[in-house]
Amino acid sequence: MTASDTTLINPDEVEFMAIRAQGSGGQNVNKVSNAIHLRFDVQASSLPDDIKQKLVQYRDNRINSDGVIVIKAQRFRSLEKNREDAMARLQELLILATHEYPERRATRPTHSSRLKRVEGKVQRSRIKALRGPVTD
Repeated sequence: MTASDTTLINPDEVEFMAIRAQGSGGQNVNKVSNAIHLRFDVQASSLPDDIKQKLVQYRDNRINSDGVIVIKAQRFRSLEKNREDAMARLQELLILATHEYPERRATRPTHSSRLKRVEGKVQRSRIKALRGPVTD
């Protein structure tokens, strides 16, 4: 099972915490908490077990060793837009972690491609042979 548009994260299982944003912004940045820390505990969620396992095993620095996803959103000046951005990034992480890539089939080079490769090597060898010392 893959987590495409069918798997939605229950907003009740996500913990939001308003924090002060970093960076420039004048006096307002020191007074107002517009950034969001999103915390999502994968093991305690209502996601299917196979998706939980893939999420926990996915190598991403936003997933800590306890299986908790932490996303910091501070792109926008509005608290609500940062909350929406954090949820969208969580959904994107879920889709990336559960995407199944097709198994690679081993192939062989064609006969003509092998001949072209060898012919290129022969031509290069001839060019390099002409670079030797000139004899009279």
